[in-house]
Amino acid sequence: MLNGKNTKKVNFYTPIMKYLLIFSFALLFTTALDAQDTAAVEGPWNYKGMASLNFSQVSLTNWAQGGESSYAVNALSAFDLNYTKNNNSWTGSLDVGYGIQKTSEKMATKTDDHLEMMSKYGRKASGFWYFNGMLNFRTQFTRGYKGTTDGRLVISDFLSPGYIIFSLGMEYKKDESFFAALSPVSSKITVVVNDSLSAAGSFGLSPGEKTRLEIGASVRIGLSKDLMENVSLTSTLDLFSNYLDKPQNIDISWKALVNMKINRFLSVNISTHMIYDDDIAYVDNEGISQGPRVQFKEMLGVGLSYKF
Repeated sequence: MLNGKNTKKVNFYTPIMKYLLIFSFALLFTTALDAQDTAAVEGPWNYKGMASLNFSQVSLTNWAQGGESSYAVNALSAFDLNYTKNNNSWTGSLDVGYGIQKTSEKMATKTDDHLEMMSKYGRKASGFWYFNGMLNFRTQFTRGYKGTTDGRLVISDFLSPGYIIFSLGMEYKKDESFFAALSPVSSKITVVVNDSLSAAGSFGLSPGEKTRLEIGASVRIGLSKDLMENVSLTSTLDLFSNYLDKPQNIDISWKALVNMKINRFLSVNISTHMIYDDDIAYVDNEGISQGPRVQFKEMLGVGLSYKF
């Protein structure tokens, strides 16, 4: 078992909590819209971003054809702030997402949960090449569970894992639509603060440890482009190789988001995320680790959206 003991089935998603979550998402969304209207970005500064709130619901009463009532809420937002002046360049970004779904009398489950922040500084070397330093942080907001025959098993949590990646190298950046950062000197710190996950040695840590340091090389490639009118693509590929432990097993994280605007506030979003990490084991429904596997997530949402 990944955990020493199973988690009791406790339903934290009461009807009140459900509406509080929906209200919170709506408040965050309207706050983002208001901030866009009042923000002033001048001179060497510029920014771009998007925020979306998607909701789906099915209600069935005495439905002869069968089926289950359900609802799902998903919120996404991504913001970039850029500074360029003379030979200096800085970029800060924030990417967050959270979603839940509830089917009939079953407990609500997560469909999305991520938090990523990045800060990057560049000093122009020649042409479109910059000396580059980057700090990246990734984690999730709430616990993740795996259903087993004995109940629910905690398989992840806030800062369990958390990743802090620092890298130094060179970056090619012709404009804001594309960059490629090559970093022969990189460090990756994996954090696991959840006691049960730490004791189990999850995410490549030795049992009982809270952190793990890896030294290696990294590559980060980003693309942000309008494919056609009202259709945009944002994609980021991250690669990391640990010099000291199986350098041939490269960690991969590839994210893509296609945003298709219907009008000013309605849009369709398609997002994908593929991960391979040799230190992340797949856990089956019996709570048994089956070793590393390719992870893939795809989400399609129709709802409120604003791009700026």
